[in-house]
Amino acid sequence: MEIIAQLHSILGQSHVLTGADAAPWSRDWTGVYAWTPLAVARPNTTQQVAATIKACAAAGIAVVPVGGNTGLTGATQAQDAVMISLDRMNAISVNADSMVATVQAGAILQNIHAAADDCDLIFPLLFGARGSAMIGGNLSTNAGGSNVVRYGNTRDLCLGLEVVLPDGSVMDVMSALHKDNSGLNLKHLFIGAEGTLGIITAATLKLFPKPLAYATAMIGLRDLNAALPLLNRLQRETGGGVEAFEFMPRRYIERHIAKTEDGAEPFDQPHAVNILVEIATTRATDLDPDAQGTPKLTAILESALADMIDADAAQDAVIAQNESQRRAMWTRREQAAEITLGEKTSVDTDVAVALDDVPRFLDQVSPLVTGIDPGGQEFYIAHLGDGNLHYTYFATTDDPAVQSALMEAIESVVMDLGGSFSAEHGIGTSKLASMARRKDPVALGVMKQVKAALDPQNIMNPGKVFPDHAGG
Repeated sequence: MEIIAQLHSILGQSHVLTGADAAPWSRDWTGVYAWTPLAVARPNTTQQVAATIKACAAAGIAVVPVGGNTGLTGATQAQDAVMISLDRMNAISVNADSMVATVQAGAILQNIHAAADDCDLIFPLLFGARGSAMIGGNLSTNAGGSNVVRYGNTRDLCLGLEVVLPDGSVMDVMSALHKDNSGLNLKHLFIGAEGTLGIITAATLKLFPKPLAYATAMIGLRDLNAALPLLNRLQRETGGGVEAFEFMPRRYIERHIAKTEDGAEPFDQPHAVNILVEIATTRATDLDPDAQGTPKLTAILESALADMIDADAAQDAVIAQNESQRRAMWTRREQAAEITLGEKTSVDTDVAVALDDVPRFLDQVSPLVTGIDPGGQEFYIAHLGDGNLHYTYFATTDDPAVQSALMEAIESVVMDLGGSFSAEHGIGTSKLASMARRKDPVALGVMKQVKAALDPQNIMNPGKVFPDHAGG
């Protein structure tokens, strides 16, 4: 085809993959979605991205950007489209004095972590797929992760962007400024847009001082309602130093042990509610020992947990005594995707409610889903510190009517509580029906106007994020 010849001219033949060579880009990480792209283009510069998009626009061919392809919503499906892989655009530059990093979109998240660490800084976006996920995809989905409670989503960690628009022009808002009140903040238009408005090619990211120490613990409770008072107390006593506050129910612990080689019980006795909490400090005074020789940071955690146990609000607690124990606690949490995905009849959601509504959501949703499919099983885990639940129902059937009824029941509870049907994984294709049902119709109309204005040909990642019509 003529477009392939043009891509060869722009990128060189070895960086335009077709047929069997494109196989690694022909399915997503979950294995649920598969496709055959027209070609996979692997540019090395922003100018090559722009030239590729111009060629595709002229030919009326769809363009689908792809980073590490670790998404969970089918956002990189690219049947007969040109995929633009950013994997060769992976440069990272750290300015330690300004505490910013300038990165290309194909930089792997773990490599950004390493570059920041070399300067005694951190980039605090943290989740299990960091060894393969790329920052362009993280920005395109406004990824969350475990440290949102302290640092915010990816949107909150970004100062500036470089974006190639659907006509091939390059928008440069790569500012490292913390204040810029010069009109619309356009970077926010593209963060979370999943490549439907343009392709993010580079970003300026905020870095933060590297904590001097962490205090990490697993806590066993019988009642989830006892958890938030602990979170609030630790936030007060550490000056907002809670890095993560994660909830794993008993069923999660059991499945983790069954599905992983290194799975282990967190306590001697099982508990209905299992909380992973981590606090951190950059203040040297928080390392000063008390009369018993315990560093202040750890003493704050110990005291809070001891008070909970004395009051019978908590039934068990284990504080990590070294980095190995800390990593074991985190590994249990970060293997959530591996032990959850792959069930063909599962209904997977990624929802958010107010922090104090998490128990209410679970109480209300359980009778609804079990009423629809009595033989099914609930399975969930939560970023309790920011109200984000990864709620799954392992249904007994893949009957579309039953699956749809389950999804709508879950959504109904979320929306009644003033929550969101999509917290951190994006919309892709898997949430299009939810988007049509649940997104405010006026807001959805505005989104479609933006899409039409920037991408009138609808060549940028078509069929994602924007449902064909509201209400169905």
